[in-house]
Amino acid sequence: MSLSIDSTLEYLQSRLCISAARMVDYKDKSVKEIIEAEAAQGNQAAIQLAADMFTDPTSLIELFQLSDPNNKLIIMRQMTSSQLEKLLPMLEQDDLVQGLRYFTMDSLMDMLEKIPKEELVKTVFQLFSERQVIEMLPEQQLDKVLTGVDMDKDLVLKNLKSIPETYLQQMIESVTGQEAQSSNSQDLINTISQFGDLDYKNALKNLDVTQKRRLTLMITNTDNKYYLNFDSDAYTHLMARDREKEDVVKAMGVIKPEYLQKMLTNLPPDLLQVVTTQIDTEKFAHSLIFKFPELLAQLVAQ
Repeated sequence: MSLSIDSTLEYLQSRLCISAARMVDYKDKSVKEIIEAEAAQGNQAAIQLAADMFTDPTSLIELFQLSDPNNKLIIMRQMTSSQLEKLLPMLEQDDLVQGLRYFTMDSLMDMLEKIPKEELVKTVFQLFSERQVIEMLPEQQLDKVLTGVDMDKDLVLKNLKSIPETYLQQMIESVTGQEAQSSNSQDLINTISQFGDLDYKNALKNLDVTQKRRLTLMITNTDNKYYLNFDSDAYTHLMARDREKEDVVKAMGVIKPEYLQKMLTNLPPDLLQVVTTQIDTEKFAHSLIFKFPELLAQLVAQ
């Protein structure tokens, strides 16, 4: 038998009540050939097993001792990458996450940049607080969000009230080149609000960086949707720079399974085989019978 699962022969001998002497004659026979030979001799257990192994997952589990991951691996080594990928949706979330450990940090970052931003942001906040994110992002990212086309200008102006007057004056002076005429916070904000689009955006960009971070945090705390406006590679840079791979992999457990499954299809076949051995045994047996009957027929014929 090229499918060298020794326990299969032991199971056949036990279930079909085959004598040790007759088993010697079967040592080079396939599962199919043994069962057919016994059935031809009127062995009712063999006749029943011939039907059960193509219809009953429990019988198949017992036949190939599929509860043993090593036996699953022997079978999976004969599966195509396409067949293995069809098993991924049957893995538990924790098993999918475990599979991510086979990737390098660079590969993880590349894949994180390709998933929906919502999933990336969820992962980021498993690793950093909102304050940490805003404190560590490059200033250009803050400018991008504060001056973005979908930024609520009224929300910005509302939160400028918390910025000390000195910095508001500096914003105005950086655009007009003249000293601000008022020291009243509301008057200064009214002046900023009346700037044309380009001057308004420049005023925000020229805000003291510490105050800019404070303003951005107040806005994102008010409406978390703005975290989606930061660039994906800005987030992955933070993760790669300040967190270990093990921490990143653990954090990725919040990502929806379908995206983790897609990531795992990037594994080479030998590693994908190892990952899929974690599949629930009954689900695997069911799949062999009902999803891959041609493969099952090949296995028993070996």
